Amino acid sequence: MFLRHLSLVDFRSYPSAEVELEPGITTFVGLNGQGKTNLVEAVGYVAGLSSHRVSQDAPLVRAGAQQAIIRAAVVRDGREQLVELEINPGRANRARLGRSPLTRPRDVLGTVRTVLFAPEDLALVKGDPSERRRFLDELLIARQPRWAAARSDYDKILKQRNALLKSAMPVLRKGSRRRTDRDPEELERALHTLDVWNGHLAEVGSSLLYARLRLLRDLLPYLAKAYDEVSAGRGAAQATYRSSLHEEVATQIAGGDVPEQDALRQAMHASFEQVREQEVERGVTLVGPHRDDLVLQLGDLPAKGYASHGESWSFALGLRLAAFQLLRSDLGTDPVLVLDDVFAELDAGRRERLAAMVGDAEQVLVTAAVADDVPATLTGRTFHVTLGEVSREPD
Repeated sequence: MFLRHLSLVDFRSYPSAEVELEPGITTFVGLNGQGKTNLVEAVGYVAGLSSHRVSQDAPLVRAGAQQAIIRAAVVRDGREQLVELEINPGRANRARLGRSPLTRPRDVLGTVRTVLFAPEDLALVKGDPSERRRFLDELLIARQPRWAAARSDYDKILKQRNALLKSAMPVLRKGSRRRTDRDPEELERALHTLDVWNGHLAEVGSSLLYARLRLLRDLLPYLAKAYDEVSAGRGAAQATYRSSLHEEVATQIAGGDVPEQDALRQAMHASFEQVREQEVERGVTLVGPHRDDLVLQLGDLPAKGYASHGESWSFALGLRLAAFQLLRSDLGTDPVLVLDDVFAELDAGRRERLAAMVGDAEQVLVTAAVADDVPATLTGRTFHVTLGEVSREPD
């Protein structure tokens, strides 16, 4: 799998851009602010329909333009397919595959897969749980694109349940005047409606949790090996899943067990009962995959708060390299590997070890402000990026 051509119209700083690509190593060199990261951001958007830099689509559209267009020619198993995405902030995005319109943009997922490592990935170790949940879900979708629909369904159900909790607070809350004076039928309706949404959330949430746990079980051997290689054997990287379910099941999961989906669904229902009063008081859902965390450890200590800066970089690198190796094993072909401005953040030893680990990937896209930051072992084609102009350096 590799990208043969990337075309941009009004994406970020580019009124237009046409970039011919090949398998092997390609490096985009340019000073900060010239537009090199915008190129690989577009590649990542084609793969996952999201940016690694911003959570909304509006910043992706060039100032003054109404929409942005990304076209990518993807070669897989000798066959080429064109992916076209139309980004319309405030309106529905559109997608074409092989020039045929698709009902939903997410139907392009799986056409190309990428693994991207960027300076923002330090947040995987040092940041909030949401960063680590996002890592798991994005990898889950890259592995099996059907999980994009499940993740979307979960978010919609969660939003509806939270809205119900807020609107029903006066009815359900113990000790409130409305609760003592209310119509018993009103309470019954509120409880019934909450039970209905509990069922919906438990059904989708247990399937998502089950998939995450299986993913983590498969990922851990690759993580341990990748961290060992990138850190030159300085520490053992581990990860455990911290669940928001009730204590008995959460302890089982933290120990590495993967309960069956039906058991997880029942545990979610039991957990809802345990925290009902707290949820009603706060008007928010306290149980489910959206409240979970991936706990990263170096030896017996949590990486967050204890790992040095270099160790944190190694851990973040280990997570991304483990994801690459897992996808390589699953798919039988390499995802496109993107290294966005990372070599400047690494010491010489980590640079060389990283280069040795990725040199055999089918396609690697590298960005760098200074060409000398990229190890000489990563030789390949070089493009210079200056104020949105992309030009290839002669071979």
